Amino acid sequence: MGFFDFLFVFCLEGVTLASWYNFLMENEHEKFMKAALKEAQKAYEAKECPIGCVIVKDGKVFARAHNLRLTHGNALDHAEIIAIDKACKKLGDWRLNDMDMYVTLEPCTMCSGAIIQARLHKVYFGAYEPKSGAVCSCNDIFNVAHGHNHQVLFEGGVMEEACSDLMKKFFKEMRDRNKGKKLLD
Repeated sequence: MGFFDFLFVFCLEGVTLASWYNFLMENEHEKFMKAALKEAQKAYEAKECPIGCVIVKDGKVFARAHNLRLTHGNALDHAEIIAIDKACKKLGDWRLNDMDMYVTLEPCTMCSGAIIQARLHKVYFGAYEPKSGAVCSCNDIFNVAHGHNHQVLFEGGVMEEACSDLMKKFFKEMRDRNKGKKLLD
């Protein structure tokens, strides 16, 4: 069966090209967010805030990272910043124009600024961050009134439940650990 025969059968089944494209894109987004979640799991296992990030170029993971603030004792070591740094070094350029970022939590102000400066094309994030999310929850850094030299597109809520559940689990365990320490004091 050739490609056009395949398309004809799909059309007979009531599947449009647009719905097929949307199905494929949803699977792509899920695939890359799962890769970001694997990174978040590494952070979780290291008792870091479980945020993971991948940068995608030409349909492939180009750079990956997870939070390492506690491990490195450095406030700058957010997953997004580390992934941008890795991608820039690998590419040999600071401009990541043709690349997309998948991150498990809505980026903060610092990371959103770095994303703009790196000229990333689009950011897909999992869980919204109502306390410090700078993409759309608390701030709207990508769309400030005076504008930027580069406009970053974004889409939130990609695998939101899985991303949110990992964060909730981490903070519940942290509260339980701290409660146990207070009881011992």
